[in-house]
Amino acid sequence: MSTAALSTNAATPGTASPPRRRPRRRGGKAVLGLAGILCVVAVIELAPRVGIVDRRFLPPFSEMFAALVARVQTPEFWTAFGQTLTTWAVGLVIAMAAGIVIGIVVGGIPVLREATSSTIEFLRPIPSVALIPLAVLLYGTGMRSTLLLVVYASFWQVLVQVLYGVQDVDPVARDTARSYRFKALTQARTVIWPTALPYVVTGFRLAATVALILTITGELIIGTPGLGKLLAVAQQSGAVASMYALVIVTGLLGVAVNVLARLVERRVLRWHPSVRRESAA
Repeated sequence: MSTAALSTNAATPGTASPPRRRPRRRGGKAVLGLAGILCVVAVIELAPRVGIVDRRFLPPFSEMFAALVARVQTPEFWTAFGQTLTTWAVGLVIAMAAGIVIGIVVGGIPVLREATSSTIEFLRPIPSVALIPLAVLLYGTGMRSTLLLVVYASFWQVLVQVLYGVQDVDPVARDTARSYRFKALTQARTVIWPTALPYVVTGFRLAATVALILTITGELIIGTPGLGKLLAVAQQSGAVASMYALVIVTGLLGVAVNVLARLVERRVLRWHPSVRRESAA
């Protein structure tokens, strides 16, 4: 073979083609996730039957499932389910609206942000559960007590993200809008909002989960009508299997909320590079 042929066939350093990436198998990931769930179900089913745990405190999964089937056939369950969703949705909407408006106003005015930063950092870490005595004192055991906890906890998730989003606005774009004498609403709509939108969606995803947690917590501790109150009644009456059935329902509801938030994120940010990369993968 000639020297020219050898030089042509030889690999030149730095010009080798990159290795091909293996496509991700989404079906395999789903199968592994399902296998993990089945393993947990098998452990819960077998542990009380072989005597590892006392079935008075942890009944087999089959008994939990039977109690769940019996629960979903009662009007009481669906009434409580609707009350929980109502409290969660109303609290989330209020928190989102307040967090977005206040975040854009405070974040868009540097002096106002500096003046309120210490107050925000003081109020944000306060656990919402610590406000339960105040909520009961103000509103009793009605829906508004739990709503106060939900709004308070979710509001900070949205506000902090919106503040980060406003801070991330390109200074050149902001100065250009000012030089063209855009009105405040026009600047918020055309300059601030497109940059802050990914942060707003992140705040929504975080707030949706936190709102559900505080909704169940308020119903469980305060006694506001909903799934949490049914769970507390089942625990106090010794209906252990029914109690675990309601725990399963709240877990499934949490998964549904997370899936909904992800769908909203992909829908609203379908133009964003991160969502495009995730969809391509």
